[in-house]
Amino acid sequence: VNACVDVVLSGVKLLEALGLEPGDGKNHAVLNSRQDLKEAFAHFMEKGAAAERFFSDAKSFHHIAQTASEYPGAQLYVGGNAALIGQKLATNPDLKILLCGPVGPKLHELLDDNVVVPPESMQERDEFHLILEYQAGEEWGEVRAPNANRFIFSHDLSNGALNMLEVFVSSLDEFQPDLVVLSGLHMMEGQSKEMRQRRLMEAVASISDIPTDIPIHLELASMTDQDFMSNIMHQQVFPLVNSIGLNEQELLFLTQSASGPHASLATWSGVPDVGVVSDILFWILKEHGKTADGASDLTRIHFHTLAYHILVTVDGYWGNQVAAVAAGARAAGTQACATETIDTSKVFLKAPLEFVTSQIEAPSKISLNPDEPVVHWHREGISFHFTPVLVCKDPVRTVGLGDAISAEGLLYSEVY
Repeated sequence: VNACVDVVLSGVKLLEALGLEPGDGKNHAVLNSRQDLKEAFAHFMEKGAAAERFFSDAKSFHHIAQTASEYPGAQLYVGGNAALIGQKLATNPDLKILLCGPVGPKLHELLDDNVVVPPESMQERDEFHLILEYQAGEEWGEVRAPNANRFIFSHDLSNGALNMLEVFVSSLDEFQPDLVVLSGLHMMEGQSKEMRQRRLMEAVASISDIPTDIPIHLELASMTDQDFMSNIMHQQVFPLVNSIGLNEQELLFLTQSASGPHASLATWSGVPDVGVVSDILFWILKEHGKTADGASDLTRIHFHTLAYHILVTVDGYWGNQVAAVAAGARAAGTQACATETIDTSKVFLKAPLEFVTSQIEAPSKISLNPDEPVVHWHREGISFHFTPVLVCKDPVRTVGLGDAISAEGLLYSEVY
């Protein structure tokens, strides 16, 4: 239910255009001023980590958004995880997609013809999200980026309040979907705690109204509030969905929020350790998924990080995992390089060629075989499918990569 227009441009160039001088980085959970923006951007650029923040001052944000959208070389795209997943699925000519999000005139013009927007979802003004990209080795003052990534911020109230969720659920009767994809819960972090809690309860009530025979996938995104994450996980949203998609930042945040395995790990260093990732994924499905006695419907997690992907499923609920995880990895390589098929001269392998499957239990050691790149292992009724990713050397566009990966993986997944 989150949709917007993404304005993509060089972060350093926008900050220079706004007359901001380079300086020390500092993390801010919410951006209240240009100074906060400058510090947060420098902080994450130095780490080479993706992040997403809410900008609280409407007037200041609209001025920054205008400067960004008029900047020479700025590109305007469909944005918002829900719209991006819809747009990706709509490239398949046999699919019709229902998208409910705040859709303004510019966004409507950018959407694929296969995407249907109910009239109640239309609004007069677009929601803009600013995506500040930087390249590997790019410098700004003393800060040097170790790799290419982006910093995202917005002042987005309609997505933040999940305004279109009820419209979405009420439109399902007529649309009769085969799959529901939910995204945008992370946008609620800009709300007050009381408002967020109330809205989350309403969201849960709405999601509960979706017929149980329609599988639901939840796409997570960057969050900073551990209590909110814990609520989503423990009592509210996880038990209602069949599948979730997330990356390494969200996975670590999730285990920290709920004191899961490896919760003491502050950040990843380099490529996330496969054994650590597997332990956390296993714990999510064991503790919060549909195993023996759980009242939860969660049976699938699609994990993606730059170097590799893992698709984890509770046995008996999903099929075609090898194709699904491979399709996601292929989408990552083609979309980042903006090529139709994988161009081997433009990609490289960053995945570990050998790894252990757990850092807690007696693990098995796995060596990758290029002839059979998808590796499978099993742990107490849960299957793991691992694939390396052919990583683009000079990414043309990193925005929406996780959404494309999840969408493609869903397209190839078979639900029993």
